[in-house]
Amino acid sequence: MANKILTLVLVREKGRVLLGMKKRGFGAGRWNGFGGKVTEGETIENAALREIKEEAGIEVQDLEKRGIIEFEFQGDPQILEVHIFSSQSFSGTPTESEEMKPAWFDIEKIPFEEMWPDDIYWFPLFLDNKKFKGKFLFGPGDSILKHELKEIVDF
Repeated sequence: MANKILTLVLVREKGRVLLGMKKRGFGAGRWNGFGGKVTEGETIENAALREIKEEAGIEVQDLEKRGIIEFEFQGDPQILEVHIFSSQSFSGTPTESEEMKPAWFDIEKIPFEEMWPDDIYWFPLFLDNKKFKGKFLFGPGDSILKHELKEIVDF
């Protein structure tokens, strides 16, 4: 089975990061970046741009790939391959959508306890403008059974 390709965009601005509270579907009730599925005929970058526009109402200009993480859930053969992007330039005002409620967080006050449990592992690399690759295996209750994460030079 081929990996399911997904995107995640995190907007940074002057010591803070834009996250969205997921209101429905997979990951509901958690703060996360903005993103989702890549549709047929769409590049990963175009999907990232489309998703953040749909979910937060903003257009990002300087998309930069920071990471690729594969997520596996015990008992599910589908691997989610998430391409993580950073942007520090956007137009528009972050606006709530049907799916996400955006909010700015100071980098020192990121709400890790209300996010996916893997975020605390790779967020420091992201915030240091590093590039990285990783794998996480989730078990019952979204516990992390095993993971690997490494800094890389390029993709």
